[in-house]
Amino acid sequence: MRRCVAGVIVMRGAVCQALQRRASFGFRFAAAVCMAHHIGCRATRRGLDFRGDCIVLLPSIAVFRHDAFLRYWIMRQANSAARQMMAVAIGWQVYDIARETRSVEESALMLGLVGLAQFAPVLLLSLVGGQAADRLDRKMILVVSNIGRGLCMLVLAASPFFAGPTALWMIYLTSLAMGVMHAFSPAAASALFARLIPRDELRQAIAWNSLGFQGAAILGPAIAGLLYIAGPATVYVTGFVLTVISIYAIATARTPQHEHVRGVNGRALIVEGLRYVRNNRIVLGAISLDLIVVLFGGVTALLPVFARDILHTDTVGLGLLRTAPAIGAAIVAFMLATRPLTRHVGGWMLGAIAVYGVAMIGFALSTLIILSMAMLAITGAADMISVYIRQSIIQLSTPQSMRGRVSSVEFMFISASNELGEFESGVAARFLGPIGAVLMGGILALVTAASWFKLFPELSRTDELKPADED
Repeated sequence: MRRCVAGVIVMRGAVCQALQRRASFGFRFAAAVCMAHHIGCRATRRGLDFRGDCIVLLPSIAVFRHDAFLRYWIMRQANSAARQMMAVAIGWQVYDIARETRSVEESALMLGLVGLAQFAPVLLLSLVGGQAADRLDRKMILVVSNIGRGLCMLVLAASPFFAGPTALWMIYLTSLAMGVMHAFSPAAASALFARLIPRDELRQAIAWNSLGFQGAAILGPAIAGLLYIAGPATVYVTGFVLTVISIYAIATARTPQHEHVRGVNGRALIVEGLRYVRNNRIVLGAISLDLIVVLFGGVTALLPVFARDILHTDTVGLGLLRTAPAIGAAIVAFMLATRPLTRHVGGWMLGAIAVYGVAMIGFALSTLIILSMAMLAITGAADMISVYIRQSIIQLSTPQSMRGRVSSVEFMFISASNELGEFESGVAARFLGPIGAVLMGGILALVTAASWFKLFPELSRTDELKPADED
């Protein structure tokens, strides 16, 4: 084994031949690691990328020779890091202010309201954002949305200098505005990305996007926890600097001229996508399973509560707690890259949800930060398997002509349920307490996994994933 200059690991001889025989089906590396970012990738009939007598286990850096993609990649990773850091700072700041005058349960509800503020724009405007990405200049959408994020960071940086109630209102209104930006930017970024590089290098670019996101998800919260020692304004100013970098990167990128879509009935396409998901029991089962688990089984919004009042740690501990699921997801992503799931995928998906529920119960009962981090890492690993299979089902069980619409439906429900799930966590913690709320989420995950065996037998019996018949 040796390391290539291009940044890939290669194996030769009998080892390569043995692995080549075993890797008869599955995603290529990029399709596996991109699941950590919840991005749908085109499935292939090969599990690894074989180039002669080499197996590529890490993507090549050659894709960065395309200047437009390099600047786009910098924008994405700067935005990802800024968003991860902002989430840590907002969570601790809101909970810290709320605890001055409120109980633990009431303060948890205040955290949930942040999720509600972000949820409403995503739910109402995501499909509009998809239409805008087809009809308006995508680069300009990204520039404008990033400018909006930068302004929000400045407002957040000023919030610590105001009284508690005023600061809370500033955070809630800013979260609402950030939700609007998030409703438009993902569709524009996804649509623009595919036009920045040749089609035969798309796999490598997707892999680097995903690896960059995982790096931001791991390092961003940890760095934010350290910076918060100097105050929340320090975190927000750092986020503003990263946002300025992202604005410059995408504004100076030489992107292809936008091709306007004309004569397309957007509403009819949306309805057709919803109807297809409703009628396809396997796709419906996969999407609804993740939606319910994310909605009721999430714990992200309550991490400041556990960090401060249950585990008795500080912002550094909070950053580590937020980092733990990303570490678990990254480990499983690399495992799936080399040993993709090819059989009994329905059972694997439902089993992963059950493991997620058990780990969530373990987290709720833990009083040690190391054990809590381990439980969160397990939830990230289990969620990675679930997302991997869900994306595989959508890509392979959906005809080519329907994949865009089905993916947009999936994004609307899964993305919106993340923010709504944070609100649900706050409401549940208000009445059940934070430990009770997480216990309920873990139990509901177990009940959901068991129920889906009967409600969606087509999903539970799914063995191999076979491409849908094309028209």
